[in-house]
Amino acid sequence: MDVLSDVITVMRAGRPRSARIAWHAPWAQQFAPVPGSAGFQIVLQGPCWLIASDTGPVPLAAGDIVFRPHGRGHTLADSPTTSPTAPACDPNDPGLARYVSDVGDAAATVTLCGAYQLDPVHRHPLLDDLPELVHLPAHLGRHPELRATVDLLAGELERPRLGTDAIIPALLDTLLLHILRSWLDHKPAPGTVTTGWAAALNDPATAAALRAIHSDLARPWTVATLAAEAGLSRAPFARRFTTLLGKPPLTYLTWWRMTTAARLLHESDTTLSGIAVRVGYTSEFAFATAFKRQYGTAPGRYRRAGR
Repeated sequence: MDVLSDVITVMRAGRPRSARIAWHAPWAQQFAPVPGSAGFQIVLQGPCWLIASDTGPVPLAAGDIVFRPHGRGHTLADSPTTSPTAPACDPNDPGLARYVSDVGDAAATVTLCGAYQLDPVHRHPLLDDLPELVHLPAHLGRHPELRATVDLLAGELERPRLGTDAIIPALLDTLLLHILRSWLDHKPAPGTVTTGWAAALNDPATAAALRAIHSDLARPWTVATLAAEAGLSRAPFARRFTTLLGKPPLTYLTWWRMTTAARLLHESDTTLSGIAVRVGYTSEFAFATAFKRQYGTAPGRYRRAGR
């Protein structure tokens, strides 16, 4: 798998939720903080404001997308001066669907809101690099795949049909991937010194090494073989990788192997020896030692505790 697909597969937990809501002025809706989740708001019709203590008021227009990756609370309102009157609501709450109302009124503001449940144990550092608010303003011709996904999701929520219960979670996963792609595709200004996952995945050498790790985790990687994938000599590659991602190549490799192993222990019936081979260990003993070092418990006990 590629890096971003791997990250989403490991971090995600449970089923994502979404609702299509029509608001009629004056209105202000609080969305409660939900630790261990990431939420989004998409404006389908009309203007509104997003108000949060960590960002300040943000004006939104039809087509705008905002992503809150760290589960912080916020308010949507017709104006920054409108006081919230509705009770705080959790975007994971299935009861949120009760807010859906007739959208025939052209004066209404219509939004899509939703949330993803994330596994705090397997939280990938890519998510930690995201700002409190990712705002993707509507611009003609920008992010066409993202816009197409929004249209499909809005249609399914407005007109549920046979298969909708299966389609909506798949569209929400697709939406999350396109939001992250759009953020990662943002190129810093020339001469700007940046670090973190956006910089690493936009750096050809580091991105090549990450692709190699994620596409063939079982290979007996060394700094030298990863440097060869990156097209650099050993020392410059190690410095570059460590500078951008904050940890040396083999430290990241071991962490990702153990993260992948933990997911396999909980989600599959693969034997311990089979998992050891899949994540690059030649013996079950070596794998168990590395796993216990990271998780503080033996792989077998970890599997039993998760079931």
